[in-house]
Amino acid sequence: MTLTLEQLKAKVAGQKTALPAFYGSVDFDATPERFNDDPIDPTATDKASAARARILADPEKVERMRAYSMLGDTVADAYAALIPQHGFRGLIDMLTRACDQGLDAVPEAPPELVAFIHAMEQTPAWLDMALVEEGARLDRNNIVNVSPFTMRAGFIATFMNKYAALPMALTGTLSNETSAKRVKETATFFATTALPGALERHGPGFRAAAMVRLMHSMVRFNALRSKGWDKAVFGIPIPQIDQMPAGLAPIFFMAYALLAKGRIAYTPQQRAKVELARYRCFLLGLPEELLPDTPQGIVEIMNLRDQTLRKGFDDKTCGELLRATLDAYLPADESLGGRMFNRIEKGFSKMLFVRVILGGDEVEARSVGVTLNTADRLFFLGSTIFVGLRRKAYDLAADVPGLREAADRTLVRKIHRLLAQYGHAEFTSDAAAYRANHLPQAA
Repeated sequence: MTLTLEQLKAKVAGQKTALPAFYGSVDFDATPERFNDDPIDPTATDKASAARARILADPEKVERMRAYSMLGDTVADAYAALIPQHGFRGLIDMLTRACDQGLDAVPEAPPELVAFIHAMEQTPAWLDMALVEEGARLDRNNIVNVSPFTMRAGFIATFMNKYAALPMALTGTLSNETSAKRVKETATFFATTALPGALERHGPGFRAAAMVRLMHSMVRFNALRSKGWDKAVFGIPIPQIDQMPAGLAPIFFMAYALLAKGRIAYTPQQRAKVELARYRCFLLGLPEELLPDTPQGIVEIMNLRDQTLRKGFDDKTCGELLRATLDAYLPADESLGGRMFNRIEKGFSKMLFVRVILGGDEVEARSVGVTLNTADRLFFLGSTIFVGLRRKAYDLAADVPGLREAADRTLVRKIHRLLAQYGHAEFTSDAAAYRANHLPQAA
């Protein structure tokens, strides 16, 4: 159900009284520096100025986005607020049992955990689980053949804005080892949710979504209590709108391409991919209003977020995060094959980042510490051909009776192997890792 603007504002302001341990010191009447509705000041993207003028001309949409930029995850935050009583390991243990075995397996479950699980168990009116399963089946090809080459680039794309990137810096992700861990955890989440039945109530994807939500809430809890978080500048850590780019990115590019061709409707396969992405985001706690189901709606909500996020790149936050992630070693071992793949994938990621995120601007890339060389270009070309051929082969097999099931079983086995290589994903945020140095300055 979509809230009225007044209801949404009341929900945002209500966080202060409902969760004083989290938000007692936050002024929800103040607009943080990160939110930018000035038509002159630059935003996260300097492109499409005409589109920005049109977006800012709709005051209600702007006000709704202003509100969502200060909205956390009310049910997961309430559970994370119990850290002082139970410790974060205790919260993780209870949540894991509740996801895997049900609430009956957690007799000591506090009301906040019950509310958390019940919120995730709700079935949206629009949900079609058959479509979700079909979307997961279609996504498995990308998870196996594309994601290992693109996950690093997708991760560093989130570091290009200091207002959105600061929570990662505060959690100690500036080290290569921690960066690798976060990249693998993100890859683990998307791979897990593509497995058959993963998003059913007791599936591993359901549990992974719950763990990600708790991790985000732990970040909010710890960041808001740290000296490094300036609420007047950054607002609240990881607001709902900062989760949209990762959750909706695949279908955003698809929707954008459709609109560019003058199409306004999805094919059946595209609709299944949209259903998967929307339900995955629902389980992560995103409100329905941030999960439109039409190509136009998806493009508009993503543009609205980008066009109201103030532009800001701070080298001590964004630059160090970016470079640490680029330097991270991602393979499971340091065998010759592992080292070769790491070098090839890193070159591919650098090229992808420059082409897609920076629009091919190599001068800007060098200014943030990303320098391309001949090897990177060759690795990108070779990997593109290799990935394209493997992906196409599975697409063709999926259209052949008798081969479809066999090809899908192979993809599922390969996903399990990828998950073993990524290692155990903890999805945690420990207060001891928080740091108050390397913080960006106000604009």
